[in-house]
Amino acid sequence: MSDPKDAPTEEHAPADEHAPAAHDAHGHDASGHDEEPLGPPDIELWAAGIGGIAVAIVIAACFAFSTGAL
Repeated sequence: MSDPKDAPTEEHAPADEHAPAAHDAHGHDASGHDEEPLGPPDIELWAAGIGGIAVAIVIAACFAFSTGAL
């Protein structure tokens, strides 16, 4: 009797189909992803992030002053 682990399955493609050249032939780059252009930066989200960092610094400074660390 043969070992079921050695039997070929239809789930797995032959090793040569996983080669990078096979993906290039289908219109994909070497990493297997299509290249997508980047959009413009979201100014409102960047401003919110920078504002949050500024608020965190102010809170940390107030905490340091109130405990006598500064």
